[in-house]
Amino acid sequence: MAEQSSDRARREQRVTDQVVASFETTDNDRFSEVMQALVRNLHAFVRETRLTEEEWNAAIEFLTAAGHITTDTRQEFVLLSDVLGISMLTVAVNEPDLGEATESTVLGPFFVQGAPEIPLGGDIAKGATGEPSWVYGTVTDTDGRPIPGARIEVWEADDDGMYDVQYEDGALAGRAHLFSDDEGRYRFWGLTPTPYPIPDDGPVGRLLRRAGRSPMRAPHLHFMVTAPGFRPLTTHIFVSGGPYLDSDSVFGVKESLIRTFERHPAGTPAPDGLRPERPWTSARFDIVLGQA
Repeated sequence: MAEQSSDRARREQRVTDQVVASFETTDNDRFSEVMQALVRNLHAFVRETRLTEEEWNAAIEFLTAAGHITTDTRQEFVLLSDVLGISMLTVAVNEPDLGEATESTVLGPFFVQGAPEIPLGGDIAKGATGEPSWVYGTVTDTDGRPIPGARIEVWEADDDGMYDVQYEDGALAGRAHLFSDDEGRYRFWGLTPTPYPIPDDGPVGRLLRRAGRSPMRAPHLHFMVTAPGFRPLTTHIFVSGGPYLDSDSVFGVKESLIRTFERHPAGTPAPDGLRPERPWTSARFDIVLGQA
């Protein structure tokens, strides 16, 4: 019996060795390294779990369904990466130790190139529904020096938990970009972030339900900040005291990114002199970029 088991192990290892060897002929060392590691780890997974052919066929069907539901505005494979924690692990692996630099988190599936530019103090909502929020801060380097002209991309869901690209009208709302001023300062009107579910009407949603996991994301506002000579930053800010901070479906919450959204009654003067006719919030988020 032991000899039979040993023979089986050798046969299985022979398959792995043959596939690993097939990636040795490439002229790209990094490609070879990544593919050989992928093969070794996938084969180890199959051996560890004693994966059945039925289970592997189910996995193929799952990936096929993810491909079918993916569009230009709906990326099911990003969602899969997010809920498996691979997105956050990739962020962690690639984030260098930059001291006081602002921490990164996941990009998410709803970033859109070409968001409209707004002036400092402008409104990103553009028709998106929700409670107004005044967001402001500075962009500096790790020594505290202002970074003028930093490009700040911001985007968020409306109070129904929907991003603009999830609607059929094609209108951009709840997203924009702006630039920091000569002293590194920025400011804009947005919406007070609210919790929402990641799209769960596809295979990733079925995976979460099978696992008994919630699709809910903690309330957050997305930032992508770039400036010449500095590492690009992709991050969020999260609402202090908000729901799902300890159970965010994509594992994106970091303590350093939680911010207080201070509440103000209707009619309270805002920093830009406006007196909103309904309650509003304000939040400060100082951004620190690390050198490239």
